[in-house]
This record gives sequence, structure tokens and C-alpha cells, in this order.
Amino acid sequence: MTLKAGRHILIAALLVISAQAAFAETRSLDPDALSPALEGRTSDFLAVDLGDGTRCELAGSDLTRRHAPWSTFKIPNFVNALETGVALGPDHWRDWDQDRRPAAAYWPRAWRQGQTLAAAFQRSAAWYFQDVALDVGEGRYRQILEAWAYGNANAPDGDDGFWLGGPLTVSVEEQVAFVGALLSGEIDVAPATLDALFSVSADGALGAHVVHGKTGSGPVEPGRFDGAFEGWYVGWLARQGAAPVALAHYVRAQTFSDLRTFRRDHALVLLEACGF
Repeated sequence: MTLKAGRHILIAALLVISAQAAFAETRSLDPDALSPALEGRTSDFLAVDLGDGTRCELAGSDLTRRHAPWSTFKIPNFVNALETGVALGPDHWRDWDQDRRPAAAYWPRAWRQGQTLAAAFQRSAAWYFQDVALDVGEGRYRQILEAWAYGNANAPDGDDGFWLGGPLTVSVEEQVAFVGALLSGEIDVAPATLDALFSVSADGALGAHVVHGKTGSGPVEPGRFDGAFEGWYVGWLARQGAAPVALAHYVRAQTFSDLRTFRRDHALVLLEACGF
């Protein structure tokens, strides 16, 4: 992966999106007219047609406030694992070291075993990507994130989970810009890396188009798993005969169960309502 000078890669994507927004159509969705209802949740949503720049927003969305990316960061983490050579391919295997990475009570069974990079992405196995982060190195990660202008690019030394509740934070607008830059080639990655990402991120269909995405979530108050949660669905719609649509959906709810399926399901409801 080539790190282009300074922060211009994703800044350029943000400027393109902003410039397109000045001339392209902006669609606003009324949350009260959509089903399912928010029912006490907050929902911030943005989708951008990477071809003509058409934007679609959920009315009232805060698109610039930053939040921890949680497991949506596995998209850049997956890319970095391959581009830095920390993983030799999507089938790159890591054994689970139970002493070094003891299982937390909330870990699903699928995490408590060795993983390939692809399986770890699809299972959202945090420990695998914590190992990746250490192997890449926090200093190198900061350089990459700054070049991409990914949120606040905060990856402190000695922190192997900087995306899990912070200090790394990113906005809805920045998530969409990152996806757009990655798909458009503004972020320079090997074709094999992008092919692998497309393969592991495929997440169903919307009509004749393929949905690609990654969920992420965590407690609003660190360590309090019985309280309010925040969550994401970030990805893109790969359309037949048209440019992709990049999207990000941020949700806050009273409990994890209130957003577990809602973050993705409602994102697709909103995407369909956008008319892309």
C-alpha cells in the first residue's frame, strides 16, 4: 500500500463528496414515515452514490460527530493486515493463545479457537485483529490512519484495542468518505486486497444488488454491558451497471438487543428508501 503525502487521500475524497453535494441531488428521509420505527433509538445515516454524488440522509442525522468505530474498524484492519504483509492472504491462520488472550464471558464460541483472517472478519473475532494491530505497530497505524484522514487517527502506543470504545473515533461522514476512497482507488491498495475484502464482506442482497458491510457495537459506558449501547453498520451497495453506493449507519439504543439486528436491517430499509 502506498501512503500518499500527508492527509490528502481521504481529505480529497471528502472534498469530492462535498463538491458533488453542492451540485448533486440530496435526498432527505423522514424517520417518522419509515418502518420499523426508531422506538427510542437514535439513528444517523448517510449514503452516497459514488458515481454522480447523490446523497441520501436520514433527517436529523448528526453526520460529523465522532464515535468509536468498534468492529467496523475491521474493514481498515483487514486491508492493513494484507497490505502490510502481516497476513499473507485471507486464509492466513493464527492460533488462539488462551493465556495471552483469555476469553471474556461475552465471547461467542466461534471466537474461542484459531482463525483465518477471513473467518475472523466474518465472526468479528476481536483478538485476531488485536494481534494484527500489534504486528502492524501503533506508530505505523497512526501514519496510515493520518494519511487516510480516518477520524482522529488516534492509535496510542501499547494499545491493541484503540478502536474498541476509543480513543480512535470517526464520524458517519468520515466512514462514508473512507469507503468511497477505498472503492474508487484514492486509497492505493492491491487489487487482490480489494477482491478479498469484497469476498469476506458480502452480506446479502438488496434487489439485484449485493450488500457489503460490517457491523460494530459496544457499551456507551465502558464495561457496562447491561446499559445503553452504540452500534454501526458500514459498507457499500455493489450495483449492477452502476457505481457503488457507500453508506454508514450509526445507532444508539437502550440495550444491545435493541440494536443487534436493527443497525443492519434499518440501514437496508433506509438504503431502499433512498431509491439507489
